[in-house]
Amino acid sequence: MLSTQLLTYYRNLSQQMFTVVDLETTGRHAWQHRVMEVSVLQATLAEGVLIQQTDLINPLTQIPLRLAHFTGIKQPMVDAAPPAAEVLPPYLPLLSRGVLTAHNLEFDYPFLQAEFDRLGIQFVRPETEQLCTVKLARLMLPDLPSRKLPHLVRHFQFDVGRSHRAEADTLACWMLAERLFTELLNEEDDVLLARFARQVIPLKEAAKLLNCAPEEAQVKLETAGASTRFVGRKRDGTWVYRRGEVEQLVLEQVSYTSSQF
Repeated sequence: MLSTQLLTYYRNLSQQMFTVVDLETTGRHAWQHRVMEVSVLQATLAEGVLIQQTDLINPLTQIPLRLAHFTGIKQPMVDAAPPAAEVLPPYLPLLSRGVLTAHNLEFDYPFLQAEFDRLGIQFVRPETEQLCTVKLARLMLPDLPSRKLPHLVRHFQFDVGRSHRAEADTLACWMLAERLFTELLNEEDDVLLARFARQVIPLKEAAKLLNCAPEEAQVKLETAGASTRFVGRKRDGTWVYRRGEVEQLVLEQVSYTSSQF
């Protein structure tokens, strides 16, 4: 979506109820590793936090030592907790309402799906009822060096407790969403659109806006003189561009096409 469309989309979304989730897991891969802590918070901009529920889960496996140190969740804590089969089904009504929200939803959502799948329960939420606050933060906070949740907690001085625990991170995610949506509703359009224009987007996303293959998009952007830089490692890195420069090229393409008729 273009910036003007994103502005309308997020302002409309801000009126919904948000179901914020955070999971602590035994690893990075949803179908290989397990959830060891879950927290779900429901809130609206109008009413604030309505409910929050948090539970430890016995993952029925060993917690790697580095993750025990990272999260503070020790093996005896989860060994004494009930398994996912007991903990997660009562969460299903909560998770099925509102806009499913997480800071990096692409991580938490597959873990939820995998855990419910092991229980023979299909858990699917439509894309129109999903919100990733990482993506929203990248759009709204383009000048910050990092949009990692602990960094944002320090930046905004959110009082939520220890990071990398599900309850604290769920609350931090909501406080971030609340702050950014409030700004979206109260700032002037031109101020917000100028902020959006500074967002750095990867080549793949730029290609979608330009409606062409990444290779063709890269040539078009280079020809237009768009500023660019390479981020990440050589194998899995990408070229990135300013959203405003990409959208300017999109508008020029539309103008050129219209002039041909």
